[in-house]
Amino acid sequence: MTGVELRGRCTCGAVRYRLASKPMFVHCCHCTWCQRETGSAFAVNAMIEADRVIIEGSVEPEVVSTPSNSGKGQSIARCPTCRIAVWSNYASLGEVVRFVRVGTLENPALSPPDIHIFTSTKQAWVQLPAGVPAYPEYYDRKKEWPAESLERREAALARAVSRT
Repeated sequence: MTGVELRGRCTCGAVRYRLASKPMFVHCCHCTWCQRETGSAFAVNAMIEADRVIIEGSVEPEVVSTPSNSGKGQSIARCPTCRIAVWSNYASLGEVVRFVRVGTLENPALSPPDIHIFTSTKQAWVQLPAGVPAYPEYYDRKKEWPAESLERREAALARAVSRT
C-alpha cells in the first residue's frame, strides 16, 4: 500500500476524509451486535490513530453516542446530512483510535480484513477466505498484530495519557 492514499466519504459526499497512513489493523467482525448495527452480515473496520484521520472539506461528522455489546458504549461519527457512519470510537480506546468503516473508503479493496472475529455467530452462508486468521470470539492482539502496529497503538495510547 506504499504511496497509495486512502480517501473516504459518506454517501452524499458532505463528509470527506483521508487516512495519513495505512491502518494499524483491519477487523471483520461477525458478532450479532455488528450485524444488527450495520444491517449486514458483518462490519469491516480499519483501526487507525485518530490524528491520522484528516477531515477534508468543511463538514465535520456529527458524533452520536450509542450502546455497545461491551456495555461501555461507543461514539459513532455520522454525516449530519445523509447520516452514514464513517467511523466509531469505542470506550476502551477512547478518542485515540478510530474504527473507520472500510465501506466508506473510495477503494475499500485496499483494506481487506487482517482477521475475522466472533465467527461463532457469523451467518452460515458467509465463507471465510483461506489464509486469513479467524477466531470464534476475540483474539490475542500481541499474537496477531504486526510489531509496527502494536508500537503505533502503544504510542497513541501514551500520547492520550500525556494529554490528560
